[in-house]
Amino acid sequence: MGAGVRASLAWLAVAVMACGLLSCQRQKRRVIAVIPKATSHLFWVSIEAGARAAGKQFKVDILWNGPATETDYSRQIQIVDSMVAQHVDGIALAAAERKALVAPVDRAIAEGIPVTVFDSGLDSENYLTFIATNNYEAGRMAARELGRLLDGKGKVAVLAHAPGSLSTMDREAGFEDTIRQEFPAMEVVARQFCMSDRAKAMAAAENFLTAHPDLAGLFASAEQGSTGAALAIKARAAAGKVKFVAFDASDSMIEDLKAGVISAMVVQDPFRLGFEAVRTLVDKLHGKTPPKRMNLNARVVRASDLSDPEVRRLLFPDLKRYLQP
Repeated sequence: MGAGVRASLAWLAVAVMACGLLSCQRQKRRVIAVIPKATSHLFWVSIEAGARAAGKQFKVDILWNGPATETDYSRQIQIVDSMVAQHVDGIALAAAERKALVAPVDRAIAEGIPVTVFDSGLDSENYLTFIATNNYEAGRMAARELGRLLDGKGKVAVLAHAPGSLSTMDREAGFEDTIRQEFPAMEVVARQFCMSDRAKAMAAAENFLTAHPDLAGLFASAEQGSTGAALAIKARAAAGKVKFVAFDASDSMIEDLKAGVISAMVVQDPFRLGFEAVRTLVDKLHGKTPPKRMNLNARVVRASDLSDPEVRRLLFPDLKRYLQP
C-alpha cells in the first residue's frame, strides 16, 4: 500500500470519527431539572409523574431533585445551584420561598439556562414562564363553598401553610378576602401557620377547637395542613359539627371526605403542572416562545363527585405508569 493511499485512508478514518462524534452530539438528549418544594407528598409525586410523562413524550431526560421538606429553603437553593453547575438545558422550579429563590434563579438565567417557575412564584419576573393554579381564585372557591355549607354565618378558622410560600399565601388571601366581602355574617376568628408539618397542623387545629368551642368552619390551604386538621377533627369527634374545606388531596383525605370529616376539597391538577412546566422548556429549546404566565383551574370536589371520571383522573393519576424504575 502506497503512502498516498495510507494517508487517504487515515483522513477517511478521521472523517468517519468526526461524523460519528457530531452525530452523537446531535443525538444527545437534552436534560431538564425539575426541582419541587419537597418530594414526599402525593401532590409532588403527581407533579413528578407529569414531568416524566412530558420527558418521555418530548424525548428529554428529567433530573428530579428537591428538599425533604417544604421549609428547607437553603437545601432548595443548593439544588438549584448544583443544576446550574451541571449546566442542564433547563430548570423547572417550584419556589419554596418567594424571596430566597430569586438570586439562584438569576444565576441560572445569567448562565443561559431557561427557568420555568411552577406552582409557587417569586418576587421577580426574571424567568421564562410561570405556571400555577389560579390560587387566589381557588381560595375564593373555598370560601364560597364554606359559606354555602354554613348558610353564610358562623365563626371560621384558617390553617395557613408557611410564610413566604406564594401559592398558599394567595389561597389564604383569596379565602379571607371573600369571607370579608361576600359573607358579612361569617368571621375569621383564628389563623395559624402549620409550617408544612402534619403534627403542627393537628396541634393548631386542636387549639382552634379548644379556644373556640362554637367554631363552625375550618379552611386549610395545603395537603399537610388538611391532613393534620382532619386528625384533630376526628380526635375531637367533631366530624360534621365543624364544616371543613380542605385543599389538595391524598388517599387519607379522600377517605375522610367519604366519611364526612372533610366537607369538601379544592383540588388542583398537579400532573398537568409538571407536564406543562417541562413542555415550556422544551418549546424554548426548540426556538418557540411560551407564554409568560399560564393559569390552571382548581375545582371543588364533594363526596358526591367521587364517581365523576374527570374527578377520578385528578384524584387517581396513573403514577406507576411514569414512575416505575
